[in-house]
Amino acid sequence: MPPTAAEVRQQFLDFFAQRHQHTVVDSSPVVPHDDPTLLFTNAGMNQFKDVFLGRGSRDFVRAVDTQKCIRAGGKHNDLEDVGRDTYHHTFFEMLGNWSFGDYFKAEAIAWAWELLTEVWGLPPERLHVSVFAGDDADGLPADEEAAELWRRFVPEDRISRFDKKDNFWEMGATGPCGPCSEIHFDGTPDGTGGHLVNADDPQVIEIWNLVFMQFNRGDDGTLVPLPAKHVDTGMGFERIVRVLQGKDSNYDTDVFTGIFDAIRSRTGARPYGADLKDPLDTAYRILADHLRCLSVALADGARPGSDGRNYVLRRILRRAVRHASQTFGVQEPCLFEMVPAVTQSLGSVFPELVREEAKVQTAIHDEEVAFHRTLGRGTELFAQAAAEAGSTKVIDGMTAFRLHDTYGFPVDLTQVMAEEAGLQVDLEAYESEMEAARERSRSGGGAGDEADLPPERLAALAERVAATDDTTRDSHEGCAAKVGALLISGDLVDEAQTGDEVSVVLDQTNFYAEMGGQVGDAGTLEAEGICVRVHGTKRCGDFVLHMGVVESGTLRLGQPLHTSLDVERRSGIEAHHTATHLLNLGLRTVVGEESDQRGSLVEPDRLRFDYATSAAPSPKDLQQVESLVREAIREDLSVATGPAPLEVAKSIQGLRAVFGERYPDPVRVVSIGPAISELLADPASDWSNRSVEFCGGTHVDRTGEVDDFALLGEGSLSAGVRRVTGVVGAAAKQAHHTAKMLSNEIDEVAKSSDDQFAEAFAALLKTIESATVPLSARAAIDTQLVPLRDRAKQLRKAAAAGSRDLAIDHARQLVPESAGFVIARVDMAGDRDALMAALDTVRGNQPEAPVLLLAADLEENKVSIVARVPEAGIAKGLKAGDWARCAAEACGGKGGGRPDMAQAGGKDATLADAALEAARHFANERLA
Repeated sequence: MPPTAAEVRQQFLDFFAQRHQHTVVDSSPVVPHDDPTLLFTNAGMNQFKDVFLGRGSRDFVRAVDTQKCIRAGGKHNDLEDVGRDTYHHTFFEMLGNWSFGDYFKAEAIAWAWELLTEVWGLPPERLHVSVFAGDDADGLPADEEAAELWRRFVPEDRISRFDKKDNFWEMGATGPCGPCSEIHFDGTPDGTGGHLVNADDPQVIEIWNLVFMQFNRGDDGTLVPLPAKHVDTGMGFERIVRVLQGKDSNYDTDVFTGIFDAIRSRTGARPYGADLKDPLDTAYRILADHLRCLSVALADGARPGSDGRNYVLRRILRRAVRHASQTFGVQEPCLFEMVPAVTQSLGSVFPELVREEAKVQTAIHDEEVAFHRTLGRGTELFAQAAAEAGSTKVIDGMTAFRLHDTYGFPVDLTQVMAEEAGLQVDLEAYESEMEAARERSRSGGGAGDEADLPPERLAALAERVAATDDTTRDSHEGCAAKVGALLISGDLVDEAQTGDEVSVVLDQTNFYAEMGGQVGDAGTLEAEGICVRVHGTKRCGDFVLHMGVVESGTLRLGQPLHTSLDVERRSGIEAHHTATHLLNLGLRTVVGEESDQRGSLVEPDRLRFDYATSAAPSPKDLQQVESLVREAIREDLSVATGPAPLEVAKSIQGLRAVFGERYPDPVRVVSIGPAISELLADPASDWSNRSVEFCGGTHVDRTGEVDDFALLGEGSLSAGVRRVTGVVGAAAKQAHHTAKMLSNEIDEVAKSSDDQFAEAFAALLKTIESATVPLSARAAIDTQLVPLRDRAKQLRKAAAAGSRDLAIDHARQLVPESAGFVIARVDMAGDRDALMAALDTVRGNQPEAPVLLLAADLEENKVSIVARVPEAGIAKGLKAGDWARCAAEACGGKGGGRPDMAQAGGKDATLADAALEAARHFANERLA
């Protein structure tokens, strides 16, 4: 009886844990935490990247796990192959075993062979292996060591050699890498498929990749040896289950059976399994794969959206929606109903799927509803374009762009539809249209600093100096320290002189290194005749780097120093950090449990907090959150910190932790209110009304030291994630005070007479626009302003009633300038109708004269411009559109029109006279 998928997974973990003393570790989320180089976790090694680079460590040297992976974008992208063959997936599990500077090639190869042939009983003659053939460009020799080790188990004719493409593993354009050795299973009927290794033949597939991490590829492409050699192996779980269950396809195993049943039950389609190339079977595979991918990614905190990984998920979901609609014939949202089948399949291994199932279903349902609104019309547009393609067999770029921009069709979905119809998409023209329409900001990465030292520099640092002792980082009191290392521009040096920018590594410090959203400390390092002004502190591996400038003296290795914090700055940071914890609790209380933290920034003068939510909070919600924080501050609660065993701490009911963060064991707990001992003595009690978090940062001793809090900003950061900002202490008090003063000023302006009101109201609006007030107060101010805005509107209407006659009277007095044109400022509160009446008057009196009139509205801070040029003026080179545009640009606006008639507008009324002069100069040049 072949093993079930669950049994295969457990057998792998037990083999390495029980036979070879590996530590079983949990999968990291598929949404990478704090790794901007990755769209998704795409390999088991991602969570150990810091170890390979020498920047982190674990309390074990051997590990085994099953890692959730998604390959649907970036360097590793299997999306296009899903459904077309039997073994590609966007989501898959990667079984892996690891060595961190412990065993290497010999053990990795021997244990792999032991598991495959002795435990699982695979026929040795069906197994082929490959090794790295070397690469001249990188100066790498062939991996003959691995080949020799394999000869103990397989004959030479089953050892293949391949180049860097197949047998040199790299996670991305930069980072850890090394030669690898792959194990392939020959599933041909007679076992003669050796020549099909790495030929993309479904009968001979790679089942295990043994990567020997030896190098780090830098930004310039060069390879540098890692400080220690590591082993990183990855076995595709779905593939090995297929092999052990004797199936021809990954999709024929019990990994997918339950999901196929759910699809069939909801759609009413025939069962899966008619033929590999049958469109319905292809759609079955796509839906099952995409449901797994979406469920796992959404449970790990991602959301469909318009950028980055969120857009990848939207593409995947919309491909699935199209197949559900057009292949299975379901014309309403249905994918969300199939999510429980994924939970049933994977929930016992990845419990977050059970915990987040309702949120996953909601997110998928909402996206389905949105795409169904445009799917039909977009499909009609595609069909029309396909019919018009004719003999060219090409869907034009503009159509592909419209499908994307108007109907939400990702271009790769349009490509799939085109391929199904025997057509192609003009991608070059599509990209041109996209580039022309692209008006969004692009985030860019700057140059790295010394806190991102390459592995070889970290290794050299480790040889020279011991890890920094920063156990006193909670203290404001300075400490005696000694210089262990100095770095200038990333290079280790023996001394730094006055004026040098330097990073100083000490044997001990009370400076807090930037981490967990809290910025690093600043201050000074001093000795007699020596002063280093530290502007920032960061952690790199086991070392704390004090980055600053030598203000006086010469700093040398071994120099004793005294550390001195900028205490005022640290105190501001601590107050904002404690307020951030109170804010986290307030959001959970008001918004709900879904408001998991997605990120934060704690600085001396402000805080920023990002959180997950499916809907924007109301002004009332935000006011309640702010009130809860201020109430906790007034209660003057104690802030307790202390270590706790990780598993015990995780069991505290109501605990909050950063999604995707990796925590040490023991972990530091910060509790506002209850003592740490009280929490650990009774973790099962409901502590959800108290702030309890894992946190390594610094805090005030009591909440009363925060003094006050004001929530200043709130908005959307990305799909399913929102951001709030706030301040504490004197800044918060000032914000609340300013709000009260503005409220009083509004009452005073409301009492002013009609002839004074317009000027007073305009000044009030400018004051409010620039004022820093709490969000709750701003909402109240907006409500208080409603009757004043209505009054201003009525007064403008009354003024406009007389504007036309005044404008006409003014226009009758205008005469052409020496060049024959009329240009004037006619201020009628910016009333465009009155301005047009003045233009008509001038045209009646001076029919052959070009005319440009301008009116400034100081209250609304805008400028209205009209221009008219008769044929004679146009013939001389003066066009009304260009003339009006010239004036508008001079006062911060834009506009234009026909050669004979044009209108434009400016955004800065104070520049009205400058705009008039620019227009005068323009006309003189054209009519000279």
